[in-house]
Amino acid sequence: MGIYLNPGNEGFKNIINGIYRDKTGLIKVVNSTVNTPDKLTCISRPRRFGKSYAAKMLCAYYDKSCSDSKELFSKQGYAISKDDTFEEYLGQYNVIYLDITGFISSESEIKELVKDIKNKIATELLDAFAYLGEEMSLIEMLVNVAEHDSKFFFIIDEWDALFREYQEEEELLNEYINFLRELFKNGNVTDKIVAGAYMTGILPIKKYGHQSAISDFREYTMIQPSIFAEYVGFTKSDIDWFTQKYTVNKTKLKQWYDGYSFVKVGDVYNPNSVVQAIRTGVYDTYWSKTETFNALLKYINMDQNNLQSDLIQMIGGNEMPVDTSTFQNDMTSIRTRDDVLSLLIHLGYLAYNSTKETVRIPNEEIRREFLSTIRVGSHDATNRIIMNSDQLIIDTINCDEEAVAKAVQDVHDAGTFGVSPLFYNDEQALRSVVKFAYISCANNYIKIEELPSGHGYADIVYIPKAGSNFPILLIELKMNGSEDGAIAQIERGNYPKVFENIDSEVILCGINYDGKSKSHGCKIKKIKSIKGL
Repeated sequence: MGIYLNPGNEGFKNIINGIYRDKTGLIKVVNSTVNTPDKLTCISRPRRFGKSYAAKMLCAYYDKSCSDSKELFSKQGYAISKDDTFEEYLGQYNVIYLDITGFISSESEIKELVKDIKNKIATELLDAFAYLGEEMSLIEMLVNVAEHDSKFFFIIDEWDALFREYQEEEELLNEYINFLRELFKNGNVTDKIVAGAYMTGILPIKKYGHQSAISDFREYTMIQPSIFAEYVGFTKSDIDWFTQKYTVNKTKLKQWYDGYSFVKVGDVYNPNSVVQAIRTGVYDTYWSKTETFNALLKYINMDQNNLQSDLIQMIGGNEMPVDTSTFQNDMTSIRTRDDVLSLLIHLGYLAYNSTKETVRIPNEEIRREFLSTIRVGSHDATNRIIMNSDQLIIDTINCDEEAVAKAVQDVHDAGTFGVSPLFYNDEQALRSVVKFAYISCANNYIKIEELPSGHGYADIVYIPKAGSNFPILLIELKMNGSEDGAIAQIERGNYPKVFENIDSEVILCGINYDGKSKSHGCKIKKIKSIKGL
């Protein structure tokens, strides 16, 4: 058992001794690729989405030096132990495990990194297999071991760290990519020595011309996770399991850490944040403690193609269209708004809807990261819009009709809500302005549009989140009508009745736009208690 060659199962043992949800079904998926044309797997995930956990689990499973791994997986009744392929591949290979970030942090001279990786692997091979000679190249050693002992299963964690952190070291990067080419794109040699490979990174394989060395890898990303979608994070069934085993607030888990979603899998939660919340009982943002805060700030500051306006829309709970096809899969070739949004998807700051080709801020944790970033960044106009929205909510609750009308008018006049003033001639356009004006409601409210209420549909309703003492905001819109008419429609349709079992104030807010005067009007009425309506 070594550090790089057959590292053992201690890493996985430590993982399962903590708060652990069985994700060993991933091994079954990888088993289906072993010794096939699909044997090279590349997984890209944001930081703290379980990449290293999976890598250590695979080490424990495939490593032939682990005599106790069968008991380790079967004693707990993990999913893989019940699968037909469990014993077929268990402990069958020599594992080579490389944590590239670990090499970077311990390397005194970064230019020597690739040479050191090769030397350290070769040293452990020489120690483990007496028939190898020091005069052999690393590839010759691997071929010999594969012929006389077994093939290798390669696990490379954070494979792209060099490309992210040392973009200017062209010679080093070429040496590194040639090392990967030797292993994974080397004609018959690759098939002789490689039973399988599992490589993780943060960004997808770059469309670099010189990275054809790893073009044979099957790639699974945050945009297209495919057969690995279930293992991106925690699914609804995982959360149900945690709810039975631990004392958790399921509603808060969903509010704070859900929001990623994939076809055939459904909701996916940030796994690290869920575990931290279960461990501490605190529902808060754990993202900035583990992700590079300055990365988000840098790309938001670019403000490509009205990116700021789109971010404000998303902070308010809206989805925005995105074209991910032009993204070059790196952090330097960022030229357009779509490039920035695509990068933020891969970094985990945005969730992608592949059916609608839209992006959104997934949850409360990430939304607060955006707000924090905007407030410390060079976004005076954006920050002002958010602060104005905060004040608008206060003015609405205080029934300051004049201030509310002015705030909505200011948003309309600014023209940053995604609807041109030239086409501001229907209720849908007015709705866009009002939603934009109330973006800060996302802090404490759940927004519902066209809510069936009494004898009609309420245009926009903001319902306070659990634990919030804010009143319900029920907003009715009119185009070329009157704000008094909007309030009358709410009362005539008895819209507040839907909230009769909720002990809360309801603020009735009627907003009208007069096309002739080009002005907004507002009427507000407060219902102290709606029980018994």
